[in-house]
Amino acid sequence: MRVTLLLLIFLVAIAPVWAQSDSLVSVKGIITTGGSPLPGATVTLINTQFGTATDTTGAFQFIDVPTGTYQLSVSLIGYESYRKTVKLTAGQVINLSVDLRESARNLNEVVITGARATELRKSPVAIAVITRKEMNLNANTNAVDAVLKGVPGLSAVTTGPNVSKPFIRGLGYNRVLTLYNGVRQEGQQWGDEHGIEVDQYGIERAEVVKGPASLIYGSDAVAGVINFIPYVPRGAEEKINGDVVGEYHTNNRMIGTSLGLSHVKSGWKSAFRMSNKLATAYTNPVDGRVYGTAYRELNLSAMTGVEKRWGSSFLYATLYDNLQEIPDGSRDSLTRRFTRQVLESDEDDIKQRPIVPDADLRTYRINPLHQHIQHYRLFTRNRFIIGKSDLSVLAGFQQSVRREYNHPTATDQPGLYVRLNTLNYDLKYNLPIWKGVEPTLGVNGMYQTNKNLNGTDFPIPDYSLLDIGSFLFVKKTLGPVDISGGIRYDTRLIDWASQYVQPNLATGFDQLVYAPANPTAVPQFAAYRRPFTGVSGSLGATYNISERLLVKANLSRGYRAPNITEIGSNGLDPGARIVYLGNRNFQPEFSLQTDIGFIGYLNDMDVSVELFNNVIDNYIYQARLYDDAGQPVVIVPGNFTYQYQQSKAQLYGAEFSLNLHPRTSKWLTINNSLALIRGLNCNPRLIEQQGDAARYLPFIPPLHGRSEVRATFGTDKGQLTALYARAELDYYGAQNRFYGVDNTETATPGYALVNAGFGGTINNRQNRPLLQLFFQVDNLFNVAYQSHLNRLKYFEYYTASPTGRFGMYNMGRNASVKVIVPF
Repeated sequence: MRVTLLLLIFLVAIAPVWAQSDSLVSVKGIITTGGSPLPGATVTLINTQFGTATDTTGAFQFIDVPTGTYQLSVSLIGYESYRKTVKLTAGQVINLSVDLRESARNLNEVVITGARATELRKSPVAIAVITRKEMNLNANTNAVDAVLKGVPGLSAVTTGPNVSKPFIRGLGYNRVLTLYNGVRQEGQQWGDEHGIEVDQYGIERAEVVKGPASLIYGSDAVAGVINFIPYVPRGAEEKINGDVVGEYHTNNRMIGTSLGLSHVKSGWKSAFRMSNKLATAYTNPVDGRVYGTAYRELNLSAMTGVEKRWGSSFLYATLYDNLQEIPDGSRDSLTRRFTRQVLESDEDDIKQRPIVPDADLRTYRINPLHQHIQHYRLFTRNRFIIGKSDLSVLAGFQQSVRREYNHPTATDQPGLYVRLNTLNYDLKYNLPIWKGVEPTLGVNGMYQTNKNLNGTDFPIPDYSLLDIGSFLFVKKTLGPVDISGGIRYDTRLIDWASQYVQPNLATGFDQLVYAPANPTAVPQFAAYRRPFTGVSGSLGATYNISERLLVKANLSRGYRAPNITEIGSNGLDPGARIVYLGNRNFQPEFSLQTDIGFIGYLNDMDVSVELFNNVIDNYIYQARLYDDAGQPVVIVPGNFTYQYQQSKAQLYGAEFSLNLHPRTSKWLTINNSLALIRGLNCNPRLIEQQGDAARYLPFIPPLHGRSEVRATFGTDKGQLTALYARAELDYYGAQNRFYGVDNTETATPGYALVNAGFGGTINNRQNRPLLQLFFQVDNLFNVAYQSHLNRLKYFEYYTASPTGRFGMYNMGRNASVKVIVPF
């Protein structure tokens, strides 16, 4: 580690010298298809930050490129990729002319999530890429929803329209690692009732790794990884570019706005974005407007940096501020209209709750019982070229501040108030290629501290966490076979001192202390210190039967240390209405997953089949707590009590896709996908006690199919271009295999949703885009349904209902319009 630090100091010290000695070259060209200009194609120099999109004439240009040898890549969805080695020497100007062939899929697309940038076709692990263009076609209420609509096997546990927790193949929470530009997202992921702190308008693309990725990222990636990649400025013109986004949804009257600016000059790149969203409570045909689901969200992001011959260095900063109401599902027993809490004691309050006026259901004003989530990031990404190798260094700081206001008689007093500070680091050294072997060494981890501030509920302790892991990753191509794999070792240390709860005379509520001064103080968290270690790894191969037919196989071992709530929780989570109790004797989870896939990219269709089987030792799940008499334990009246348990589990399933793109009707595309997941609880003692109710795991999505018919019109209609129309059928089967112990889950009937949309680009007289327009209607026929992964389905106060319906339903019909104005 000391040698590495000295090397970094040396590189930073001599970087300005290298920068001053750069010889800079210009690269320009025209991208066409069949001889016609191809606008919107992405042109990049691989492993650099030099990249741009072709204009309406198909032209592109890079200026001030350092001399050297590069791999130039040209790609666009619907066309085959082009790659060429270009050698830039001082004093020359490179002019290129490239003609792309049409193709429905891009086998050579490069993904960056992992140890080395690699082509999709060479990766034995299932990876999906969602571009900004695809995200714009859908009406999205948050960043997770923008991704999951295009990836079979990806789902989300939701609490209203703005709270989505991503699940990959039936696993979520701390088993899915979320990244923002390669930085692991840390924001109390164990919580049910807040989402991912990412600006959906600032994402250029997302890469989803389906399957254990512990080899590269360590703990918490046993299910997979979602990497949200923000926009990086491209182009060569020395002027300010940008765009304005405006969006409106009719269902919850959501208003979204975003302004982005960027600038490029002499290798220096800068960008800034400000986004804002606000929405009222959403509505459906069963509940009307669902009280407690309004929200306000503000995002700010900025980046700046430079790329020169010695490498690149970029600095990023983000701010996320979200006010999110807390739904509790309380209603009038006869009318089923929503009521609100007005007294502190839920037991005394339940019969006195007034009905919520219609005006309060339709307002943008956030009600007094809400949560306030703030998340800040500051990090730097650096790449230093050292001969034929390179060193990547990532270092960053992020802070998550989470408040939940749940006191109706003291609305300024937060019930939960926690602050999580995290220092992230990640070093990867790509060694020179030796006899076709591409080795990478890496070290990454984090240091984390959590602090309970001026709250009155203390579900988790103040704690510190130190995480470090190192890995070796290797790639090699043997004829038609691409092989990759490696091994990793992780250590995570979690510790905290003894903590007590005593009355706070100033507020009249409780407070958390280390040295109690009050004789009535009670122990809340006993001292704890324990290391968790684990070995993980993977080995896989892709066999290229031909240029368009591939078979993939991968065997991987994942590792996850228990999170803080699983081992240390002891208190009420107000937003979830559950008292959580941890288990201090837990062991790490270890998974062994096998993946087999077949992919065929044919002239008129694409077909893929992906099969997986995942066996998890020490799987951690929640179970209702009972006393010796067999009665449910009640610690806080009106709230359930759960304690975490551990057993063996198995998840298996398949994902299919069939995309038709007939050559005789190039304007037509028919996309189809189907995902099936089964989750088995392999705890024989629990199954013996509870029978079929305990046979399955919780939060397993049902059979999910999606079919889309899309028509695109390549011929310009006056000043209208890129016109499209689409219709979609989203089908969810009934879920009768659920975790039914203590009615934790119940059966969910199947349903089908019809969505439709159209849009295009309006150009000015100079044939430059004036604006892009997207119109979309989701749930066109206003179907009343409950998703099996909708937590609001289980928010119910009564055992009988005059309508026969329980819990809250998902969003009804929603029409949206989005306008993007570039400048």
